[in-house]
Amino acid sequence: MKRIIISGGGTGGHIFPAIAIANALMKQEPDAEILFIGAKGRMEMEKVPAAGYKIKGLWISGLQRRLTLKNLLFPVKVITSLAMADQILRKFKPDVVIGVGGYASGPTLRMAVRRKIPALIQEQNSYPGITNKLLGGNVDRICVAYEGMERFFPKKKIILTGNPVRQDILINKNKNEALDYFKLNHEQKIILIMGGSLGAGTINKSVIKYLESIAEKDNIQLLWQTGKYYYDQIESNQAVVNMENVRIFPFIDRMDLAYTAAEIIVSRAGAIAISELCIVGKPVILIPSPNVAEDHQTKNAEALVTQSAAWMIKDREAEEKLFPMVNELAANQEMQHELRKNIRMLAIPDAADRIAEESLKLITKE
Repeated sequence: MKRIIISGGGTGGHIFPAIAIANALMKQEPDAEILFIGAKGRMEMEKVPAAGYKIKGLWISGLQRRLTLKNLLFPVKVITSLAMADQILRKFKPDVVIGVGGYASGPTLRMAVRRKIPALIQEQNSYPGITNKLLGGNVDRICVAYEGMERFFPKKKIILTGNPVRQDILINKNKNEALDYFKLNHEQKIILIMGGSLGAGTINKSVIKYLESIAEKDNIQLLWQTGKYYYDQIESNQAVVNMENVRIFPFIDRMDLAYTAAEIIVSRAGAIAISELCIVGKPVILIPSPNVAEDHQTKNAEALVTQSAAWMIKDREAEEKLFPMVNELAANQEMQHELRKNIRMLAIPDAADRIAEESLKLITKE
């Protein structure tokens, strides 16, 4: 029986791909035992058990951009997490360790390498973070989603696999079913607005700024994921509540149906969001978050824009430009067709299976 550890998390962008990899591993090796390692208090501690897998938590978090008590505790957390990760590895005795990014991934992979356990990292972005760049020289395999990653990692270790996505979006859905699920008007064009699992303040402000003009339009309807941190405030806005052509949710569980319903999508440019959007194949306007390490969302978005597969707005320009751009794209059928065609060419729908296969090869190699 093969024993596998998958480490990482923090946001849906790391957790859902990790679960997709686990499901692919179980499909290829039904008797495998899989253990997740995440960060205590983060989303993965809830989502992973809900998906049917065991998880252990490390006491780890990221560095803040300003001087805080959390920053003073950071070195202590790193040392503690390294010791905790080492203890888990010693007890579980994995045949391979997979890092998917997020706070817990660094300590787990570092201790796996030290113990000479076969290790693989999955780099989601077109510009890797510091942790993966440091680990890249020591792990056995690096699964990437973009061409040209030999700028950052040893070429011989790189495998182009794409990013894993939630399996439900790979299954074609009935559009009428999707519209009915969200109680949307069948005669209007649906604009899906989403800022990631936690929400995006700039995107939400951009929508609120144009509420009056949105209310006047009888040809569009908004399906709006506000993020849980912003939902209560937005829901209490009477202007939003009274609008017939706006549906708001803190988090959309049925993203497969949301993607199916949408004519145009407005999104942050996280790596997994982009991988899903390539598979979905709808016209998309990307607003990269400026609050991420290495500005990797902008680089992710530019990788699509240069291939005429998406439009992009800088975060600082979103309040002024978002809805004029939405209106322009909604009125331009030819441009919608071009964007759909080009973004679909970038899709890799079997990424989870490819990563699972590469992970199992490392065990065989042993």
